[in-house]
Amino acid sequence: MSRLLFTIFLSCGIVAVNWGQPFARLRHAHAEPLPVSTTGMRSHALAMHGEPKFNAGFTHYPYANPNAPKGGTLTLSTTGSFDSVNPLIVKGKSAEGVRAFAIESLLSRSLDEPFTLYGLLAQSIEVPDDRSSITFHLNPKATFSDGHPVGVEDVVFSLKLLREKGRPNHRTYYSKVANIEQISDLSVKMTLDASGDREMPLILGLMPVLAKHATNPETFEKTTLDPLLGSGPYTIKKVDVGRSITYARNPNYWARDLNVARGRFNFDTVKFEYFRDAAIEFEAFKTGVVDLRKEDDPATWSEGYAIPQVKAGKIVKSEFTTGLPDGMAALVFNTRRKVFADPKVRQALIQLFDFEWINQTLYHGLYKRTESFFERSYLSSIGKPADAREKSLLAPYKDTIHPAVMDGTYRFPVTDGGGHNRDNARIAFQRLRAAGYELKGRQLVHKKTGKQLTFEILASSPALDRLLGGYVKQLARLGIQATIRAVDSAQYQARIRDYDFDMMQMKWRSSLSPGNEQLFRWSSKIANSPGTFNYGGVQNPAADAMIQAMLAAKTSQDFVSAVRALDRVLLSGDYVIPLFHTPKDWIAHWRKLRFPKTTPLFGFNIDTWWAKPNPDN
Repeated sequence: MSRLLFTIFLSCGIVAVNWGQPFARLRHAHAEPLPVSTTGMRSHALAMHGEPKFNAGFTHYPYANPNAPKGGTLTLSTTGSFDSVNPLIVKGKSAEGVRAFAIESLLSRSLDEPFTLYGLLAQSIEVPDDRSSITFHLNPKATFSDGHPVGVEDVVFSLKLLREKGRPNHRTYYSKVANIEQISDLSVKMTLDASGDREMPLILGLMPVLAKHATNPETFEKTTLDPLLGSGPYTIKKVDVGRSITYARNPNYWARDLNVARGRFNFDTVKFEYFRDAAIEFEAFKTGVVDLRKEDDPATWSEGYAIPQVKAGKIVKSEFTTGLPDGMAALVFNTRRKVFADPKVRQALIQLFDFEWINQTLYHGLYKRTESFFERSYLSSIGKPADAREKSLLAPYKDTIHPAVMDGTYRFPVTDGGGHNRDNARIAFQRLRAAGYELKGRQLVHKKTGKQLTFEILASSPALDRLLGGYVKQLARLGIQATIRAVDSAQYQARIRDYDFDMMQMKWRSSLSPGNEQLFRWSSKIANSPGTFNYGGVQNPAADAMIQAMLAAKTSQDFVSAVRALDRVLLSGDYVIPLFHTPKDWIAHWRKLRFPKTTPLFGFNIDTWWAKPNPDN
């Protein structure tokens, strides 16, 4: 169940282990003391906008229980397979949890604030007002899992390695570092280029740090089952290729008493079990093979848990509120393909998707239609006319923005839910005719080529047939031939990596502080680079400009306007058919698991849970 790790990844820095105490003692005996700020520039934390919520003396995150008992086993699940334990490269399908549990960052992300980072491997930082650089002062107690101290050389090595051989997002982010300067044995300064990207100091704070002495740059880009050496609270204990991966908690984790780690990482063992499909995965949960499940299907949530284990109280259903935007869940058009190059064709296919019928028929009407790339948050442009800042940003591109999107009145097509969708079908047919198509018999063909409008929907699981089947039938009524192609996990990952699909289902998750990850999703520069999240092939100068405005924003008002402007650009591009989202985080778990009373702004967060020693009492 990979989506469980979303909040874990957001916390970043979640990992470090420390088996070799002799190394630690050697360095600590000669370590320089914690520097005292005399300029006011040095800080324990950095917020994207505004001030950090917690002062330097805070003892633990308020959503973590510092008295949580350690021990027990947590077994999670996911579908598919894996063939690598390196999540930092494009090749291969990495096992779940490696980045979250075994590799730490310089700073730790608070889940109770839009985007604020606190000291972890780096105990303090210095950032000038213009954010043109960041200086990290490392914690002298920080060690890798073999006991070797974490030093400046490891930070520099990691940045250069990921910039040259990491995933495309790493290469994009870290290429903005113009100069690296070692200030002392424990301090390093990174000076940024002239791009004006104010988020980059925070992005660098979330950079994974690898051990230079245990990482081979020559083989780094190859898939491997040999674990990377990090500094996290867990190490990889066992790998059963494609079936499971098991992590063991290090009782001597160097940061176990640090404020950002206290009350977290409580299980002695964390295991991820892999299953062929979602149905088998669900059965494994019901029988106790898996301990916890995040449910995204309202029908299953309302009816699928009517089982003896729930009635007896052995399985508990819990709901968690979340302040996060839901992001965009959608069917994505690959505009690199000729069939979807014409926006009029994409607009017609958006008209033919009958959300109301699907929601009532399959999901008991419990879903809500997703309409924004920043759905369920104040960052969404839906229902809000563009403000003066947005109009100024979008002025050079005003001809590419739908008027209804600009004035906030735009809504995706609505039906009566009866399953016929005739009115929308008429509108769709008009747009298809404008794109050069006509009906010949029962086929919609292009006037010039005589070829039928045909495309394939790539699916990662046969379970998507239920969602997509009704849509395919609706398309067939208008003479459009769409087929659903379900492939195994390895094929699916390979095909989406190389953009070898016409249409696919995707969810771009979002936060209250969107930033550089938007480049990895929408930037023209990486649209044809393998392995990015720009699945739609978006090459839109307006999107590029709005992302740059967002990254350069100095005030929260400028930031919000830039994000809403980006939302308007993406909605006007007709790149996706939006799907739907759930109103809360729905979590089913066995009774032995416990969680803190306080839920963070980001909602459900597994790394603060623990196992009750005697669950039957």
